Amino acid sequence: MAYCPIVGTLAYVYNQATDEILLVHRVGRANDEQLGKWNGLGGKLEADEDVANGMRRELLEEAAIEVTSMALRGTISWPGFGPNGEDWLGFIFLVTGWTGTPPPSNEEGPLHWVSRQRLMQACNDDASVRAQSGLTFWDGDRHFLPLLFDQDSRQFHGVMPYVGGQPVKWNFERW
Repeated sequence: MAYCPIVGTLAYVYNQATDEILLVHRVGRANDEQLGKWNGLGGKLEADEDVANGMRRELLEEAAIEVTSMALRGTISWPGFGPNGEDWLGFIFLVTGWTGTPPPSNEEGPLHWVSRQRLMQACNDDASVRAQSGLTFWDGDRHFLPLLFDQDSRQFHGVMPYVGGQPVKWNFERW
């Protein structure tokens, strides 16, 4: 059967001077399938754009910033991730340069600068350590978020199938 995923972008805007990442706390829309979760910024690719242009558009729409420097850190195939079991293919970016100032919030919820240390704490294998961070992510995010900030310059390319809103497997390669 052909794999026909929804293609999306996901960015983690990183302020190297303060060692903080811009996140959205998804509490702005009651019908949001990501309600209550913290996430990077991004969204679905439009038919007339490539992933880099789509990422830049999403950051302009969601955070009022214009990207001047970003790197594709990896891709993830999320079979079964959508609310109705839709498959997703995500392009994950680390943004290190931009102009503009993010507003306090967007339609999805408030925007916050979160310390990288706190973000990594939320990725810990120990659930009680994760809970101390105060950040609620998709359970699978803790597997790939550390790859964004490690010293390996190669991109990661992974597969993370979801069943019933939970990841059931994770594997990746570096290239």
